[in-house]
Amino acid sequence: MKKKELSRRKFVATVSAGAVAAVASSAIPSFGSPNIVNNNTGKLAILGGTPVAPDKVWPAWPYVDERIVEEIVKTTRSGIWCRIQSANGTVPTIEKELAKLLGVKTTVCTGSGTQSLNTAVEALGIGPGDEVITSPYTDPGTIQSILVSRALPVMADLDTESFQIDPDDVERKITNRTKAIMPVHIMGQPCNMERIMEIAKKHNLKVIEDACQAILAEYQGKMIGTIGDVGCLSFQTSKVLCCGEGGAIYSNNEELMDKCYTVQNHGTSKRGKTETIGSKYRMNEFEGAILLGQMPGVKERHATRNRNAKYLTEKLKGCPGLVPQKLYPGTTAGSFYLYTWSYKKEHFNNAPREKFLKAISAEGIGLSPYIANGLHREPWTDHIQTLPEYKKMFGTSRLKKFQAELSLPKCDQVCQDMVMLWASGPLLGTLADMDDIINAVMKVYDNRDKLNSI
Repeated sequence: MKKKELSRRKFVATVSAGAVAAVASSAIPSFGSPNIVNNNTGKLAILGGTPVAPDKVWPAWPYVDERIVEEIVKTTRSGIWCRIQSANGTVPTIEKELAKLLGVKTTVCTGSGTQSLNTAVEALGIGPGDEVITSPYTDPGTIQSILVSRALPVMADLDTESFQIDPDDVERKITNRTKAIMPVHIMGQPCNMERIMEIAKKHNLKVIEDACQAILAEYQGKMIGTIGDVGCLSFQTSKVLCCGEGGAIYSNNEELMDKCYTVQNHGTSKRGKTETIGSKYRMNEFEGAILLGQMPGVKERHATRNRNAKYLTEKLKGCPGLVPQKLYPGTTAGSFYLYTWSYKKEHFNNAPREKFLKAISAEGIGLSPYIANGLHREPWTDHIQTLPEYKKMFGTSRLKKFQAELSLPKCDQVCQDMVMLWASGPLLGTLADMDDIINAVMKVYDNRDKLNSI
């Protein structure tokens, strides 16, 4: 086969990673046209060339099939719309099914991932005057689950390669008020739980795993969420198992799970006694029905996402300008809520990330940034320092230290460099779909000298 006839799709399917690296370093000529036969094919689409993947359609998300519709209809007709109406309703049933899926004794479902996290905070006795160390690179729900209990979220900086909370900075942020660590398994990949658990044991801290993006992720032979004291999930629409809103708490600690049930049930226990402080965080039966309808294929979809993610990682080794999220040793499966890279502009002729994203979008592949800025840069940090209760609980000197610790440069760097493929739907595509991503990336990389003219 002559080099000038070598298509990108054939290229990524046949050559070794070493050859890809050679292409990237210009040791051998750049490969030729993609599968679209047109004399403008090698020209960037944004500059008038032919797109690699015009009119690209990804697998739809959220996932909907007739089984899900039937479960909703069945629930509607039953008149059982609240979990307390029946011990055999959809919510009690999905709690049992989730326990089997996650390999734990029991789960408790709630109305959102944020509610699950706050339920865990309350059940562990964390409240006013206490501190919880967590990540700034996460959904606001992580922080709010701590704030609504009037504890202080203390944010540790990130590891810039894994995008996860840095255990060394976690340990630096521990004070005599610290009661727990809340690691966030961002993008659906495991944090460095080995180090986090070592730190927790050393300082006698609880660990609440924010696994809201990470259902079925595995680390060192354990399911994420089962390594710490308790794990929490989200079933918000974008998640890989979803029902619009919804969440779950899971642990093998039955005493703790009994407390979690009581907290989320407005302080009323399974024994029918109002025993503690708690909001009404109950999941409704319609959310349970949607989850039940999705369960039959959840493992298969999980396997497909992992297959496609592995394929992308392997085939894009030849593009030094996109570095995939580092996975810690012992990570055997990810949830792949998102598939992410760090954008290295020095390998794209110093073109800003925005120009790369415009070019790749014109080729038919939608990539984007993720979190615009970490939560350490949001107004809540100023707001809580004006509140009388926080002034009284923590005092002037502690709040000054809290303010000083809002400098998190590694998180800022991750926000600036992040490029992501929303994976819940797209990673359910075929390998040919993955080739479209690879072909588009490599086409833009081939034409990196043109990016600054966009």
